Amino acid sequence: MPTDALQSLLDLSHTLGGERLRLAILGEGNTSLRLDEATFTVKASGSNLATLRPSDLTVCRFERLLPLLDSRTASDAEIDQALLASRVHEAARKPSIEALFHAYLLSLPGVNCVGHVHAIAVNQLLCSPRAADFAAHRTCPDEVVMCGVESVLIPYAEPGLALSQAIRHGVTDFVRRTGRAPKIILLRNHGIIAVGPSPQAVLGSLLMAEKAAEIFVGAAALGGPVFLSSAQCERIAGRPDELYRQKLLGM
Repeated sequence: MPTDALQSLLDLSHTLGGERLRLAILGEGNTSLRLDEATFTVKASGSNLATLRPSDLTVCRFERLLPLLDSRTASDAEIDQALLASRVHEAARKPSIEALFHAYLLSLPGVNCVGHVHAIAVNQLLCSPRAADFAAHRTCPDEVVMCGVESVLIPYAEPGLALSQAIRHGVTDFVRRTGRAPKIILLRNHGIIAVGPSPQAVLGSLLMAEKAAEIFVGAAALGGPVFLSSAQCERIAGRPDELYRQKLLGM
C-alpha cells in the first residue's frame, strides 16, 4: 500500500476515534480506502480507530465480497469464509464484518474513502421519531455544502450482509430519485456513514453532520427546528462559490 495513502487513512481513523470528538469509542466504527480497481483496505475486526496501526488494516479484493450482496441464503459461516478469502495477504487479520458495505460503497463512482462512526448527536436523532426529518431537511448552508441536499436513511438492519444489502437498496433508490450521489448515509438505531473522494472529504462531512445534529436537537428543544426550503438548498448546492469551496476542501 502506498505510504501516503496508508497515512491518510490512519490520520482519518485516529481523528474519528479520538476522545475529543466522541464519535466512536472502543471498537466502534470503521474506515476504508480504495487502492485500485481491484482492491481496498479496511479496518480489521476488533481494532480501535483511535489507536489504529498499519497491521490493523486489511487489504481486500472487491471480487470476493461484492457477489455476496446478491445472496439471500448465505450463512454466517459462509460470510465469515468470504471475508477471510477476500484478503490479499493470508496472514492479514480478518476484515470487519462491515467490509461488505465498504466494498459496495467504494465501488460507486467518485467514492475513494468511507468512514463510519456512532456519533452521539446523530444517534440521538436516529434513535428518535425525528430521524426522517434529519435525513430529508437542512438547517444551515454549510450542512448543504458538506452533507448534500439530503441524506440516505436506512431502516435498522443487522450488521453484516443484511445491513450491506439494505444500504445498497437505499443508495440505489436515492440516486434514482434525486439524480445525485449521496455524501451521508444514516443508519437508524446505529450510526452514520460518509463517502467521498478523499479522507479529508469524509472527515468534513462527518464533522458537519454531527454539528448539524447538535443544532437540530437544540432547536427541537426550543420549538423548532426551522428548515431551509428546498429551493434554498438547491440554490446553495449550485452556487459557484460553494462549488469552488467544495473543490478546495476535497469534496
